[in-house]
Parts: sequence; C-alpha cells; structure tokens
Amino acid sequence: MRVSFCQALLTGAICLNLLILYYVSRAQQQMMEKRRDPGRGSRRAALPAAGLGGGIGGLMGPGGALAGAGGVGGEAGSNRGPRVTVLLREFEDFENYVGDVARSFLRQRPELPFLAVTDSPPYPPLDLPEGARLLVLSPSPEQPPQAHRPEFHVQTEFVLLVPDGVELEQGRAVERLIRELEGEGGGPVRLVAAPVLARSAVQCLHLRVSLREWTATYTPAASGSSGSVCTALQGDAVILIRTEDLFNMSVPLTRPLLPALFVQTSLRGWKVKLLESPCFSAGHRPLFSSAHNQWKADSRLKEATSRLMRSFGLKRLLLADGREQWHGCSKETARCFGTVRDDTPDYLYLERWTPPCCLRALRDTTKYVINILESSGVRYWLEGGTLLGAARHQDIIPWDYDVDLGIYLEDVPNCEHLKNLDAGSLVDAGGYVWERAVEGDFYRVQYSEANHLHVDLWPFYAHNGVMTKDTWTEHKQDVEFPEHFLQPLVPMTFAGVTAYGPNNHRAFLELKFGEGVIENPQYPNPAKKRLDRSRL
Repeated sequence: MRVSFCQALLTGAICLNLLILYYVSRAQQQMMEKRRDPGRGSRRAALPAAGLGGGIGGLMGPGGALAGAGGVGGEAGSNRGPRVTVLLREFEDFENYVGDVARSFLRQRPELPFLAVTDSPPYPPLDLPEGARLLVLSPSPEQPPQAHRPEFHVQTEFVLLVPDGVELEQGRAVERLIRELEGEGGGPVRLVAAPVLARSAVQCLHLRVSLREWTATYTPAASGSSGSVCTALQGDAVILIRTEDLFNMSVPLTRPLLPALFVQTSLRGWKVKLLESPCFSAGHRPLFSSAHNQWKADSRLKEATSRLMRSFGLKRLLLADGREQWHGCSKETARCFGTVRDDTPDYLYLERWTPPCCLRALRDTTKYVINILESSGVRYWLEGGTLLGAARHQDIIPWDYDVDLGIYLEDVPNCEHLKNLDAGSLVDAGGYVWERAVEGDFYRVQYSEANHLHVDLWPFYAHNGVMTKDTWTEHKQDVEFPEHFLQPLVPMTFAGVTAYGPNNHRAFLELKFGEGVIENPQYPNPAKKRLDRSRL
C-alpha cells in the first residue's frame, strides 16, 4: 500500500498538533500546582481581581513577584519574595490607627504585604497607604466566595498578627521572630510572640479547655530567663504564626482574636513562646481618646466574647485572677437544652456533659427547695440518680439534667408552697415556679418561669412497712422500697449543702439500680447512648 504525499503531510500535521497540545497541557498543570503551593506546603491560590479592592497587586513583593512565592529571604532589597504578611484584625471603626500602623511597617519594610481585616466595611473608611489592603470578611452577592476568604489573600509563609496602634521601629525585629519560630522545629511551640511596650504588659497563661465540661480555665504560667512557653497570652503582643497553621484552624480570624486563637491552639496541643525582647513600640496608648469611646470598645468586646464563647460551646471561663465569666443560661433565659427524649439529653450525643450554668441552676434550686422543706417540716430524702450523685460525687452527676427528692405525702400540707398546687402553679418571691407536674402525680419546682431546670418532688406513703405510691413512671428506679431505709434519715453532703438520704444508701441504690451501680457509672439510657468509661 502506497502512502501519498498528501496523506503523509496530513499525518505529520496531526502528530505535530498532538505534541503541541501535550506540552500546553503540561505547562498549564505546572502553573496550577505553583499557584496552589507557592511556599512551603501552604494551601494558597491566586487572588481574583475583585479580591482586595486592588486585585493581586496588593500582595506583590519587589519586582512584581508574588509575596512568598519563592525562597527563604525577606530582607529589604532581596530578589526573593517576602516571607511575612502583616495582618491587623482588632480595631474599632469609630477610632483607630490602622493607617499609622501600616505606614510604620511599610516605612521600615516596604516589601511586606499589609492586610487589615474587618467583618464589614468600616465607616468612616480607613486611610490606608500605598501597599496596604483591606479585606472585608462579610460576603457580597456580586463577588466570588474566595474574595472574602482570608486564606486566598495571604501568599506568604508566615503571618504577623499585630494589634492596633503598634509601631515597627526596627525592621529586623520581624526576622528575630522568624528565627525563634524556626528554631522550635516541629515541636509544640507553633507561635512566637513579642510584647508591646514592655514585657510586664503581657501575661503568659496556661489554658485548659474542656469541651466536655463547656469550660475554659486560665492559670498563670512561670516566666523563664529567655522567654516563657505557655498556651495563652493576656495583654498587648505581636504574634508570629505559620500561615498554614493559622488557616488550618476552624475560625482563624474571628474576634476577639487572641481568645479565639488560643482556644483553638490549646485544643491542638500547640504552645506560644513569649520572648523577653524585642519589644514593639506603640505610639497610641491608650487607644481611645475619650471615656465614651473606651466604653463603646469595652461593650463591643464583651458582646464579641459572648458570641465567641457561645459559638465554641464554652459556657464558663475561669480567669487567672480567680474571676468567673458565664456565657450560658440564667434565670432570665431558657435552659441550654431542649426537651429530653429517651432519658438522653441532646448534649450527650455531642460527647458533652451537662453545661455548668445548668448545674449551677440545679444546685441553687436544690438548696432553695431543701431549705423550704426543712423549714416547713416536710421529711425528704435524696432519690434516684440524685442519691447516686451524692454517693459517687457528693454532687449532681456531671451528665444529669434534674434533681429528684422523695417526700412523705402526709407532710405535704405542712408546706405552703405545695398544699394548694392543685389550683395551679405558684411563682414565689425568689422567682421559682412550684407546680404539680403534668407528667404524673408529683411536684416540680422550676428555676424560673423562663428557665425550666427543675427539682422533682416524689410523694410516697407508708403501707405495711413499705414506701409506695398510687402512680408510677416507667423509670426502673421508680419502685417500692422498705420504709426502714428512711428510719432514720441520715445527713449526706450534696451540691454544697448537707441534705438527708436513706440510712443505707448503697443497699437502697442497688435495690433500685442493681449491684455495683456506684462503682460503674453509665448514662441513663445506654441503649441510646453509652458512656465511654475509658474517657473518665
């Protein structure tokens, strides 16, 4: 078979086109890989033109190179891109010095990208110098999603988090922080901080976050000669963190920045090293020129902290100075969980226990009810899971959601709060709500009209030496028992008070729950949710 000249020419053209297509495709793939990973493994991408109001130019280094796109340099005059983006997150729109901070850094280090980040466009607008950019985090319907995501706007290996009003007097201070962080290698120290004005202005703290208990606990940390290693800071500080670490957190730039940052880093086992020097200067301290503006800033901080803790599921903060902050339910609000189904509150499915604010409300209600019962001459005893908590913890079981007390039915007329409840509920002088429960023949005392955390009062009467009732629930512990357990009643420590319980509480509990119940904790309905005892 002979191949004509035209056929050979056509075959050659096809092969040439295929070869060109292969090399074009390979070049495009390499360019996309470089955009995704211009530095040391950070997840990054090029900015859209709508991004920072000026497109990608705001993140350019000297000579138009992408900031952080290559090398390990960063010195002024180097032909390699900068390694650090300066980021200012915490400022108030009604009074701030963001423009001065940007000018201070860009005067010393003009090659460093400077990024001011805000939730919504500030008013009045910021006066930013050339080279500084503003990122608004709130989405806008006409822009692509990456326009408001900060990880698309940082192209450097490190991020330097700076507070408002700070100044950079020595450009090499940034390199000192980089060397300190790199010197830690791959260890637990993942952040390095330098104080503003003076080392004494920053306190190094240890932070323990227990999501299961909805609690964050701060304690002071010891200071060393070359710096302090801890898990949280309080005060004015400049913080260096790897970009990859920052944007691997679930909410990297939420406010207030430092509390949010350290809750997330402490849960990851990361530490921060606070250096004794260098100290960054601050030309504007205090930040606010009037008492009114200071009050506005304090009010916003309080609101932002409350929002943050609610979003993190932290109801209680134990501060280093011994004070407490509560961010959960109160007498004026609904309780933290809804209607309990199958004896399993919703928080157990989240691997959490009863919120501490709810436990506090239950303790307060229990103390209040016990005081009224005792002053009225109503005999009572700790019942069911409440007695189990007293035997095991001298307190409410950490995952329990109510308190149960048994009472003698014949003593009900002695108590003004109980004897007339057939006619309706009673709100007493303390704001507690007394009512006959709709679920059965027993009484309930609620923390308040808004908050339905409660103590249940179960009336029993004696019949032939047995404590019994006329109606029963489906709970396995709701059974008759010999009256001798109540003769006499004995004092027990419970929830910070001395209450009364059966005289042989172990035998009483094993009659109701089974043998070994004190030593073998379990959730109320293991068929729905079982306690992992290895985590106790």
